[in-house]
Amino acid sequence: MAAPERSSALTALARIGFADLAAADACLAELEGLIGVPREQLVADAASAADPDCATAGLVAVARRDSGPLRAVLATTHGRRAVWALLGASEGFGAFYARHPEEIVHLGTPHIALPSAAQMQHDLLESVGAVDGFAEDGGESSWVALRIGYRRLVSRIAVFDLLAPDAVEAVRAVSAALADAAAAALEASLAVARTRISTPGLAPGALFSREAVADARLAIIGMGKTGARELNYVSDVDVIFVGGASPEAMERIGASRVIDIATRLAVQTMRGVSEFEVEPPLWEVDANLRPEGSQGALVRTLDSHLTYYERWAKSWEFQALLKARAIAGDEQLGADYVEAVQPKVWTSGARENFVDSVQRMRERVTEHIPADDVPYQLKLGPGGIRDIEFTVQLLQLVHGLTDESIRQRSTLDALDALVGGGYIGRTEASAFAHDYRVLRLLEHRLQLVRLSRTHLMPRTPEGLRTLARSSGLAQTGAGVQEVWDRVKREVREIHVRLFYRPLLSAVASLPEEQRELSTEQAHDRLAAIGFRDPAGALRTIGSLTSGLSRKATIQRHLMPVMIRWFADGVDPDYGLLAFRRISERLGDTPWFLRMLRDSSGAAERLTRALSGSRYVGELMEWIPESVAWLDDDADLRPRPGVVLQEEARAIQKRHETIDDAMRAVRSLRRRELLRTAVAAVLGVLTIEELADSLTTITEVTLQSTLRAVRRQVVPPEDADLDFAIIAMGRFGGAELGFGSDADVLYVYRPEGVAPERANELARKIVTELRRVSEDYRVPLDLDADLRPEGRTGPLVRSLESYAEYYRRWSLSWEAQALLRARGVAGSVKLIRAFMQLADDLRYPVDPDEKGLREIKRIKARVENERLPQGVDRARHLKLGPGTLSDVEWLVQLIQLQHARAHPSLRTTSTLGALDAAVAAGLIGETSAGRLAEAWHLSTRLRSANTLLSGQTSDVLPTDRRQLDGIGRILDYPPRSATQVEEDYFGTARRARRVFEKLFYG
Repeated sequence: MAAPERSSALTALARIGFADLAAADACLAELEGLIGVPREQLVADAASAADPDCATAGLVAVARRDSGPLRAVLATTHGRRAVWALLGASEGFGAFYARHPEEIVHLGTPHIALPSAAQMQHDLLESVGAVDGFAEDGGESSWVALRIGYRRLVSRIAVFDLLAPDAVEAVRAVSAALADAAAAALEASLAVARTRISTPGLAPGALFSREAVADARLAIIGMGKTGARELNYVSDVDVIFVGGASPEAMERIGASRVIDIATRLAVQTMRGVSEFEVEPPLWEVDANLRPEGSQGALVRTLDSHLTYYERWAKSWEFQALLKARAIAGDEQLGADYVEAVQPKVWTSGARENFVDSVQRMRERVTEHIPADDVPYQLKLGPGGIRDIEFTVQLLQLVHGLTDESIRQRSTLDALDALVGGGYIGRTEASAFAHDYRVLRLLEHRLQLVRLSRTHLMPRTPEGLRTLARSSGLAQTGAGVQEVWDRVKREVREIHVRLFYRPLLSAVASLPEEQRELSTEQAHDRLAAIGFRDPAGALRTIGSLTSGLSRKATIQRHLMPVMIRWFADGVDPDYGLLAFRRISERLGDTPWFLRMLRDSSGAAERLTRALSGSRYVGELMEWIPESVAWLDDDADLRPRPGVVLQEEARAIQKRHETIDDAMRAVRSLRRRELLRTAVAAVLGVLTIEELADSLTTITEVTLQSTLRAVRRQVVPPEDADLDFAIIAMGRFGGAELGFGSDADVLYVYRPEGVAPERANELARKIVTELRRVSEDYRVPLDLDADLRPEGRTGPLVRSLESYAEYYRRWSLSWEAQALLRARGVAGSVKLIRAFMQLADDLRYPVDPDEKGLREIKRIKARVENERLPQGVDRARHLKLGPGTLSDVEWLVQLIQLQHARAHPSLRTTSTLGALDAAVAAGLIGETSAGRLAEAWHLSTRLRSANTLLSGQTSDVLPTDRRQLDGIGRILDYPPRSATQVEEDYFGTARRARRVFEKLFYG
């Protein structure tokens, strides 16, 4: 080649991106001769290579070994792009193809998507000839085949990554695919291990039968980035091993031998990917996150793991478990492990000093970086990957205790969930997510170079230049350095703000003059905005904001806006005082302070609930952890009865004495009553949901109480005794409100027990039920006055006694009362028998006209005689005209008359029976609508009255402030006392007219 031509050729190479022009020219000439492809065609895609010199050297090395496969792949357009992109970014893959030149042909196959986890597992199991979990051969050749197959898969992932139009956006998918490839490699290595330890001469130590090895179960749990499906190209793969076997296998083989087999499987599985062989190892398998670290057993049973976590685990171990995911081995055992440890992960945030310990651990990691490496540390340095991961994980662990939506393994998924939960602002989250992808992209490109584990940025201009080209983040080395510096600054700023000093300034929207409260101005201002005792309020504010503690600092930042929120409530003095008491009870609890700081919505809800309901405030003072519910409506939804039953049963299993068990059951009841109360005050529940919730809570309480009492009172020899509790009144109708009594009947059937003995035991059960169910804080009034003979009759009767009484002496009001009868606790067979007895009485074939007239007479007497002295009849929500009793008595009269002919009327629900009466043509739609409206409003007013004052009352108050408070709970706008009264009186008046027409005729 003439000198001018050579000079022109070298200039062209420089423009493409070659650095060592003479060496590149020589390599290309040799390559042209080896594979017979013209230089112009060879270098057509060279500009896409991050390091064309590296790519050319790799191509020459492959061609020297075997030029045929390289010639074939370079003959295709996709093949040329893939070869230049991969070998230009990775001398490690260049070395791989030099060792196995036949493998390069796979780069010629275009793929529009990443391989799936199932496809990769299939390919790697096929590479070792696995059948039924055992590889065809347990020798080193299988390990080599596995490693070659793995690198073939990773090369496909890398090509997808390098050719992606937006490499930053591709990070999530690429990281997930790398984690799936690692899981597939472990699965294939485990198959080799099974064959290896069951074949003579292949593995040191004891030889196990193939049947015993097949019976032993080993689950491999991915931790860290592997568990989170956000793995690097070359990274330690953190795992935990769990061993076990079926009960039959445990019995046959022996527990110790099962664990021995599982341990040897684990050792050989690790060797299959990590030990030096002809084909270099893939990565290190790190099992040091297991219980007791490197000093602990490599493999434990599931029970052994759980015992350790319950007794000895430290906070960092729970943080590590956040990412746990079953990735290989026995699927069921792996799933059981993850399911068992997850609750421990998410309750760890409530451990004492948890947040401080996590923060200190992060600081120690930073402190242990060699000083020379700190400016180059992509992962552990300030503003690096670990800053983002620690921040996100801490927010997850603190708030994940109550919010399941943020229980995500992946950092990016967790960021999305944290935004959704309101724990982090969208701006911070968007910046964090983008910066995380950029940092992970840089990490990926650095590790691809030599297929080695590194987190250090290049220290040379040449290295930065290559990184800029491979990542696509900049055109020059200086440009990629500038990108990294910007990301570091931004990450560190957000990390410090959210990890150590996150102050969500809820006061930012306040007028300037309201940003601080001076002593001189505060008294007048508090009085002006509605505080009745400004001096007391000032003392409370002082106790909340004084001092240098972290809590006081946060309170000072939030207090101005919280005072405004309290003032918007019904009783700001009480709300502020209750807030102080709750704050004192919670102390420096991390999640409480974090909630106040990070969630202005939750803080506002707290002020609204406390200033609007003494019932809520008094209970919340004793259950302060309930404040956490305010961040998420889901936490305020009533818990299903099945869930409460399971919790109640678990409580009784944990406590040996009835008094201890009942204390825990009372706590459960108070907690769920509070949850329902808060939801009612905040408008989360409908009146129907409220009634269902209160009824369910009472049912679960009675069921658990009866179980506990029966276990103590009834000896084994009398276990045949049947006993049941029948709900009556509003309890039977599943229509309880706050302040409602629980009307009940008690019934027993001797079965195989002597009648006298059965009666004695039944009376003891009732006596003990009434004793242990007493709750001085939230009374549970078990009212048995609807029993035969009323207050003068025995508290409990046998089924036979009920039948005899109802047959011979029952009065009309007793048949009426049975319309609401519903079994809620005890023997199902006995409940069924009692209901059959009640049906004959409450749904008579021929209604007793004399009895119906007696019911009407009793109703008139009740209206005149049962009202408390001095109470305005029109304001009584239960007995007043057009209120609850009017609607319920009318509906019950219709049921007594027509339920036999119309089965749809056979319901304990007032509104359900009213709807059935309309459908049967027994009452007009307009009339029924007025009755239903009055029933709804009276029920809501009655509950709201109790919630507001914290005391049970059936009388609509006359105090305007109280009426306004009731209106707020019912979603009326502020200062609606008059409107509440007018709505109530108008609704009751219309319902009363319907009642008088239909009831008295």
